[in-house]
Amino acid sequence: MSKISLLPRAKLEDWLRPSVLALIAANLIPLAGVFMFGWEVFPLLLLFWFENVIIGFFNALKMLFATPDQKLQWAVKLFIVPFFCLHYGIFTLVHGIFVVVLFGGGTKPGFPGPGTFLSEMLEQKLLWAVWGLFVSHGISFAHNYLIGGEFRRAGVQVLMIQPYGRIVVLHVTILLGGFLMLALNSPTLGLVLLVVLKILLDLRAHLAERAKFASKPKPDQTDTIAR
Repeated sequence: MSKISLLPRAKLEDWLRPSVLALIAANLIPLAGVFMFGWEVFPLLLLFWFENVIIGFFNALKMLFATPDQKLQWAVKLFIVPFFCLHYGIFTLVHGIFVVVLFGGGTKPGFPGPGTFLSEMLEQKLLWAVWGLFVSHGISFAHNYLIGGEFRRAGVQVLMIQPYGRIVVLHVTILLGGFLMLALNSPTLGLVLLVVLKILLDLRAHLAERAKFASKPKPDQTDTIAR
């Protein structure tokens, strides 16, 4: 019987990638927030929401840098990249409003907007944690996508839809966990488990993305694998 695991099988060198180590380090920062600043559910979910914004930012950059040798793709990018920014921005804003209203109690008067999220980030002492996530995704973008040459193999259309699946799976799980933590009056152990679960889901998504954009085997190797 096959076993279901949160993590895909990967080689040792995959686990030692700078982007993987940075991802784990950045995701451990919230644990410091739980123990040092007494974070409960709302700061954690707000931090994870800010990561959505970071993911969208770097995904737009990936789309711009993708397949630079294909001239026709530049014409496609002129339409798809702005459309992605608008659509993903609305998607993320609505998600953020739910987080603020459901878990932050609508902490600021008026309709939540960019100023609401920025003020909450500062009030909840999330700036350093948000910066850590930004650096983590920046390392992955530079090391894997640019230096590793993934930008030559990544399609703009694939990149456009890529963040949505990851975010939906991750945040449905986290939101359900958040409601559970509220029901349990936010015990520290529950918050720690929530952070660990996010790390596992992030690692799975990260390694799956590396496999998707890995160098394609030569034709003879492909034939051998197919057989």
